[in-house]
Amino acid sequence: MMFARRMNVLGTETAFEVLAKAKALEAEGRKIIHMEIGEPDFDTPDNIKKAGMDAIRRGYTTYCPSAGLMELRKTVAEQVSESREISVDPEEVVITPGAKPIIFFGILACINPGDEVIYPNPGYPIYESMINYVGGKAVPLPLDEEKDWRFSIDDLKARITKKTKMIVLNSPQNPTGGILTEQDLREIAALAIRHDLWVMSDEAYSAINYTGKHKSIITEPGMKDRTILLDCHSKTYAMTGWRLGYGVVNKKLAQHITRLVTNSVSCTPPFIQCAGIEAINGPQSDTAKMVREFKRRRDIIVKGLNSIPGFTCTNPSGAFYVFPNVKKVNMNCLQLADHLLNEAGVACLSGTCFGENGFGYLRFSYANSVENIRKGLALVKDAVKRIG
Repeated sequence: MMFARRMNVLGTETAFEVLAKAKALEAEGRKIIHMEIGEPDFDTPDNIKKAGMDAIRRGYTTYCPSAGLMELRKTVAEQVSESREISVDPEEVVITPGAKPIIFFGILACINPGDEVIYPNPGYPIYESMINYVGGKAVPLPLDEEKDWRFSIDDLKARITKKTKMIVLNSPQNPTGGILTEQDLREIAALAIRHDLWVMSDEAYSAINYTGKHKSIITEPGMKDRTILLDCHSKTYAMTGWRLGYGVVNKKLAQHITRLVTNSVSCTPPFIQCAGIEAINGPQSDTAKMVREFKRRRDIIVKGLNSIPGFTCTNPSGAFYVFPNVKKVNMNCLQLADHLLNEAGVACLSGTCFGENGFGYLRFSYANSVENIRKGLALVKDAVKRIG
């Protein structure tokens, strides 16, 4: 049987492949410390779970509008209006099962074959995958370790051509934990307006920010109608398995994305949306506690990694990942990631999982207990010493 050629360019998210390998080793009796997967290790707060279960009992188990329950769209519009300091209409909000569909549908709706899309590299692999899948040209924009994992505006300018149609931003970033500055956002906005570009702003880690209030490019003058803002409940409320996200876009694009939802998944389960309403409107203390704990873990893992010969690690400003430089280790990063899994029992990712500019780095998730982080650091240190 033959398959469509487009399947040859569809990428994947390697974290799930490494997770599968780690689970296979566990099935053989090995003890594995999981630092590969990117999800909070905290439980969904009880008030949110109760809201979801109550919604099932109240009959929220049938189809709903493809764009989402109007009550949740209003709730998101109010929350984004307050947090990003703009005015958002509920008709500019589309609810999806997780934030990934906004990446997929946003690119699908705005990019034609041959159009160029500039995206961060190292970066979340789904950006490049989706650009290639729709026939666009993926143009990597290098992130700079010496700039705290931001990119050079001059590098961005140099990559804009007559074929450029979109810039993808991610702040706080996966895999580096870097955050774009207000000055960065102003200059990117000016370029987007000058060249009439879309900006896809992935803000899935907006709540996990150790530097202060989250900043979004959608706030910049003239940017609201050309920004595809995506965020989700997954990271903020430890709701990864619930699959609940949203996009904030102009009304015309919202209609296009809604049709794509209709043609693919019909709608996001309404009882999950009810839980999402409670997540935003209910107490935020669990999220604040989680972020404080992530910051504590960050400090522990950064200090520990910097004590390992051949490792150097910057201090991430957001998210829950570290991206240590391992170029001085006598083994390349792909081999090293395999070595740490098979020999040390520590699952992490090679930097190349996030693009060619990730070569020479590893990504560790510190969404794990302090006890496991310390155990993992000791195992990594011992395994690296044995490399010689």
